[in-house]
Amino acid sequence: MSKSDQSRRAILVSGLTALGGLAMPSILRAQAVPDYDSEPSIATTRRNVMGFRNHDWRDHFSNLRRGAILCDTDSRAVHFWSEDESTYLAYPTSVPMTEEFTRRGLTEVTLKRYQPTWVPTPNMRARDPSLPARVEGGDPKNPMGTRAMNLSWQYYRVHGIDDPAKVGRRASNGCFGLINAHVEALYELVEVGTQVRVI
Repeated sequence: MSKSDQSRRAILVSGLTALGGLAMPSILRAQAVPDYDSEPSIATTRRNVMGFRNHDWRDHFSNLRRGAILCDTDSRAVHFWSEDESTYLAYPTSVPMTEEFTRRGLTEVTLKRYQPTWVPTPNMRARDPSLPARVEGGDPKNPMGTRAMNLSWQYYRVHGIDDPAKVGRRASNGCFGLINAHVEALYELVEVGTQVRVI
């Protein structure tokens, strides 16, 4: 075997070894996929469709007085900018299930509620009479999760959620539902009067 044949063979072997190394993580990832029969919420969440878009607050607000929240129904995300621009957050969210339930425009946070009680709207009860009359705050089945920020539009809120599988889906009656850990972080930064725009 000539010296050049040995060099080619060495390159080929090292290339195959490298490819094998690249393939190995995929095999390990495939083995690490959870059993969806035992974790249905994860299986559902994996099918959610959302794509974050970057936004500049100047495209939606004239200023950041008291901070600003942008609820993007297309990319299914809630964005927050602090008044001093030191904090920017973007979280995946559930969005209204149909255009009928979607209200767009400028509003603001009018009330912050810790461990909110959920009371279905009259329209929700008319559509589904089996809904409970109310679910108290702190109940893990509370559709509003652990925090809620009421908007100036009646029945519209940015709040937590009882089922993380709804995040990234068209699943709400008009509200924006965040994973509880996310809404808890947002709740600490938002104040009454924070401006909100729904697009």
